[in-house]
Order: sequence, then structure tokens, then C-alpha cells
Amino acid sequence: MNHPEHWTLSNGIRVIFMQVNSTVAHCGLFINAGSRDEFEHEQGIAHYIEHCVFKGTQHRKAFHVLTRMEDVGGEINAYTTKEETCLYTTFLSQHLDRALDLLNDIAFSSSFPEKEIVKEKSVIIDEINAYRDSPSDEIYDRFEDQVYKNHSLGHDILGTASHLKKFKQQDLINFTQRCWNTDEIVISVVGNFKRKNLETLIQKYFGQQPANLRAFRRIPPVDYSPSHAVLKRKNHQAHLVLGARTYGVRDEQRTTLVLLNNLLGGPGMSSRLNLSIREKYGFTYNIDSSYAIYSDTGLWSVYLGTEGNTVERCRDLVMKELKKLREKPLSTLQLHKAKNQLKGQIAIAQESNGSLMLGFAKTFLLFNRVDSFEEICTKIDSITAGKIQTISNELFDEKELSTLLYPAN
Repeated sequence: MNHPEHWTLSNGIRVIFMQVNSTVAHCGLFINAGSRDEFEHEQGIAHYIEHCVFKGTQHRKAFHVLTRMEDVGGEINAYTTKEETCLYTTFLSQHLDRALDLLNDIAFSSSFPEKEIVKEKSVIIDEINAYRDSPSDEIYDRFEDQVYKNHSLGHDILGTASHLKKFKQQDLINFTQRCWNTDEIVISVVGNFKRKNLETLIQKYFGQQPANLRAFRRIPPVDYSPSHAVLKRKNHQAHLVLGARTYGVRDEQRTTLVLLNNLLGGPGMSSRLNLSIREKYGFTYNIDSSYAIYSDTGLWSVYLGTEGNTVERCRDLVMKELKKLREKPLSTLQLHKAKNQLKGQIAIAQESNGSLMLGFAKTFLLFNRVDSFEEICTKIDSITAGKIQTISNELFDEKELSTLLYPAN
């Protein structure tokens, strides 16, 4: 695999590029701004803007924005997280000029026409309502709000209908001017291009954008204290989340926790929680653990859905698995298998050029560099059974875990 190249424009926008032998290319514009950066009265505006950039620019009406890439068989999409906004497109390589032109247009020339953005409020309210109909999804947001109480990291990315209804055109402009800073933007490209030609086109479309440097720092969350809550809502199953705050993206312990989380409740069917609670007892269809990593904090959690009369039994079984990891170090064979599994998952993900483009941008936004697969494997290989047991004792102490339960009706 080629190693990515990178450079920086005079306005602070960074570019990361990897050449691949493919007729299909992927390009994304990543902004280090998300729902975390909203003021209290702006809840949901980062996600709202992500929708509204497609509703018209100074040069195109909404229809022409939406069809610009589709007319040549390409795709354009976007997403918002707590800490980033991404606009990205996939297309045949000969349409690079068109793709960069459109990304520049929607990122820096969106006009947010009143008629269009008012209609989009109804679309997002429907999205919010659909999300509320899925307790297995909603409970994660409620849990983050519980763990990051009174902090913007706890806010739902979608926002609330009451906040959404109040947004005006100027509110969207104010947020983008404050948070869409050129020194916090990365353009990521994976495709069969010559660097010189790519540099020329990126300079053409993005190099003349005036510099808009970040003038604020994110406020870290206050100290964590475990908490427990039960929220009654209409659902057939019981839903349970337990977890705690943990390491941010710059913490050296992060890689060890990624491996530990993968072993405990990752996507594989052989994860410890899946084998114990689903395969052995048949108590649940969905059980997993996750590790949400932010710039200065992280959240590790376990989720499960089960019948109302087995939820406490499931919780006890989860705690039993956590206790095993605290009290007994992994054997050499167990550790070897866990490392190989994680390496394989990473390698498979890197088979997708689209995933590579997204991964490069996310890493480059934070670190201004990208590790090769070999460097990632070296970090994984350095993990010891002792490190895993130390982190298990630090995180998996029942007294340090918060819980949120949606009981069955």
C-alpha cells in the first residue's frame, strides 16, 4: 500500500492524499466541529447545517447541488458527530474537478435560503422522532447525557425540536463563521491522480478561501462521578447500558483499551460477552461493548437488550466477565488471538478506499499524521497482558460504573 502524502494551503487547510489504482475516487472535506461546539441555545445546529448545505448555494439551487455528482454516476453525502462534520463524495476519477468544485461550493458558499431551511426542519424532526422510536439507539444518547451531565458532549447530535424550530438563517451563518475554521479543515483524497494535478485543482478551489483561524478552545468536561438512572418508556424489552468515562484520543492507554473492548464485546461473534450471555444462555439477541473516543475524553460502555425478567441476571453475567478480566491476566495464547483479531479487522477495513479516505482525515485532523498499518501493528504488539489487567482494574470496578436502564413494560 502506498503511504499518504500531505501538504498545507496558505489559509491553513490541510490536504492528505493517497494514490490508488482504481477508476473510482473518494474525496471528503472534514471540519473539526460538531455538536460539542454548540452553545446551549444552539443544540442540534451542527447537524442542521449538515443538512442545509445541500439546500442551495450562491451559485446553485438545491436541485443542482443534489444532482451535480449523481448526473455522472457519483454520490455525495455528509454526516455530523460530536466533534466533526464531514462532506464527502465518491465518483469516477475523471470527475475530480466537478467533485472539488461542489465540495467547495457547499462548504463555503451555502446561502441557507429561508424557504428551504424551514422545510428541512420538518425532515429533521421526523428523524428525531424515528430515533426516539428505537430505544436501543436512543439509550446511548441518554447515557452520554447522564455521564457528561451539563456539558455539550452530552447533548444529542440531532438536537431537540424546540431548539430546531427557533433557528434562523443568521444562526447557521454565525456557527459556520465561528467553527468552520480553515486551520481545522482537512481535505482527504484517495484516487488514481497525479499529485501535481491534484494540487493544482485543490489550490484552484480552496487556496483562495480567506483564512479563518480558530479563536476558541473546547471546554473539557468536569470530573466524573458514577450515577444510576431508570427511565420508564414504552418498550417490550428491557434495555441496559453500563459504563464509565475513560481515555481520550491522545492518551497512550487508548490502543490497549481498543484491544480490550474488542475482546470483550466487539463486533466478532466470539467476543466474551456474546459467548457468555447470548450463546451460552440465550438471554439476549443484541449485546456489545463500545468505546467512543473524543479529543480529551472517552466513554466505554456495554449495551444489552433482554426480557424484563432476565435483565438483572444479564447484568450479573456482564459483571462476572469484567471481574475475570480484573482478576486473571490473559494467557499468551488468548493475547495472541486478540491481537490477530484486531489486526485483521483493521486490515479488512483498509481494503475499502472509502474507509481509507475517512480514516486518514479523522486521524490527520487530530495528529497531523497518519500511522501506516505496520506502525499500528507495532503498537498492538506492544500491548501486554499486564497492561490489559491494569486497565481492567481501573475501569471495570463496579463502584466506578454508571448505569441506565429502560425497564420492560
